[in-house]
Amino acid sequence: MTNLRNMTLLGMTLGLVLVAAPSSAQYLAVGLDEKLSWDEAGNQVLSASGKDALCIIDIGLRTRPQIVASISLPNTVMAPPTNVAVTPDQRLALMTNAMEWSQDEANPKSEPDNKIFLVDLKANPVGLTSTIEVGASPSGLAINRAGDLALVANSGDNSVSVLAIKGAVGTLLGKVALAPADAPNARVNTVAISPNGKLALVTKSADHKVAVIDIDGQQVSYTGTDIPVGLWPSAVQIAPSGKFALVANGGSAAGSDGNVDTVSVVDLETKPPRVIDHLVLGDGPSSLAISPTSPLAVAVLANGTGPVAKAAPYRHDHAVLAILKIDGKKIVKVGEIELGAYARGAAFSPDGRYLYVGNFLDRDLAIFKVEGTKLMKVGSNFKLPGRPASVRGSAP
Repeated sequence: MTNLRNMTLLGMTLGLVLVAAPSSAQYLAVGLDEKLSWDEAGNQVLSASGKDALCIIDIGLRTRPQIVASISLPNTVMAPPTNVAVTPDQRLALMTNAMEWSQDEANPKSEPDNKIFLVDLKANPVGLTSTIEVGASPSGLAINRAGDLALVANSGDNSVSVLAIKGAVGTLLGKVALAPADAPNARVNTVAISPNGKLALVTKSADHKVAVIDIDGQQVSYTGTDIPVGLWPSAVQIAPSGKFALVANGGSAAGSDGNVDTVSVVDLETKPPRVIDHLVLGDGPSSLAISPTSPLAVAVLANGTGPVAKAAPYRHDHAVLAILKIDGKKIVKVGEIELGAYARGAAFSPDGRYLYVGNFLDRDLAIFKVEGTKLMKVGSNFKLPGRPASVRGSAP
């Protein structure tokens, strides 16, 4: 514990930060995990912590990203690929850390962490501005469009932490319980906020449901409504119209298992919201992204990569990007694109014209140009200084 705190302080002062962020920049936040990989049997191969980072990438030039900063901070691929985000004003990057790892090279161990890191993107140099303790195992997070409120799904204690944001300062306002303290762990792991900032959806993965949250300014409360979706929901996103949400259902606690999984369509114009459709996606969805400007969504599918034994009959060398066409509240899968080994998060540029997908085992970002409901690969993949466990920008 002490070593990790020392390492975090060191990252605040000695992170690999070389340049200040230009005022016209647009950012991706990429969480890197260098501790965890898998052997041929699909078993975890662990190394000691200390090499993880939050990588800040300027995508102002869409096809020529530039690394602005790589800040030494703990991160884990065991969290959803939505544990990072950038505020709409491009001022602040946030990253949660769900698991804390020991420094023991011979026998590294993990335990739940409780931290969210705030990085000032306007500072010179860019660097960690504060660390806030939230709930147990903070996982996915979301920032509202006004940029003054963030919600953090705490997968270790059935709660959502509420943060007020002003400039580069974050203030913990409290925590909202989604189940009694002595209830079984529902694995509250991802969250999305509606465009008008009045509603949030939170996945309760082990309960196979999505909780509905009311937001009134900075007052956040649980409505008591849980929407039954598919098995083990792993991601949630709300459309820019605010009229519906998509929920990716991972199918199992382990993720990719060879079985096809689904996305649920939730009608947000009904009271209470309800599921109106299920669409077959493929094996092991880990993340969703909805274009901020066009009728397009994507889902990243593990597709038998990552923590899967090479001898497994459903093992593949490449993850898959499922392309979804949006027509009102009707969602149709219109294609697939082959990705790298164990792809994770996906993020659209703020104008919706480009998509960036992290390939964890390949240590790079794939870049796609959006042309209607088609995605065209752009050049070679962008190399990263580590394995991207999560990818997000200011577009939800």
